[in-house]
Amino acid sequence: MTGQGGVIGEVDRALEELVRREVVRRSKTEVSFGAPGGERTAATVHLQLYDIREDQGRRRQGTINEYDSDGALTVRRCPPRYVRLSYLVTVWAPQPEEEHRLLDATLRAFLAQDAIPAERLTGSLADLGLPVPMAAAVPPPDDRALAAALAASGAGLRPFVNVVISAPMMPEPPTPVSPPVTKPLTLRPESHRTGGSG
Repeated sequence: MTGQGGVIGEVDRALEELVRREVVRRSKTEVSFGAPGGERTAATVHLQLYDIREDQGRRRQGTINEYDSDGALTVRRCPPRYVRLSYLVTVWAPQPEEEHRLLDATLRAFLAQDAIPAERLTGSLADLGLPVPMAAAVPPPDDRALAAALAASGAGLRPFVNVVISAPMMPEPPTPVSPPVTKPLTLRPESHRTGGSG
């Protein structure tokens, strides 16, 4: 079942937990999903979602059949569609040295994983049981989208890490299948009315 915020919210929570456990730890550094502009007092890691598009390279055709313990077909479903969620990851700190240290730790945390760790997944992503690929420091799919995100953030020129998640989504609910016939077919003769022609 999809949790609050849907798949995007589930990815947000997984990334936030990853950053808090691997980067922030017990420091007073904050994690934000807002744009990196504006007034701040505490060091902050910004995870700004700036682009959403289908990962068409992962699209599959056909249907997926599910069976019960007796081998009977119970459900037919369409294969999952993958959505690429691109995050602009920037860091702000009062001192440039602290900023670079946090950015380095953030980059290391993302590069250490090829996918979001399974224990970080919740809701529909956990229910599907599929890997959720993650790539860091890769070229953006569209430079214009990234340029627009940077311009809109008001953060000015600062280093960033481009992080891309390919999240599986079920496009429509599964179709239940009628239970198999277990009893032999029985033919019942119809009763016919006979009438005279008079």
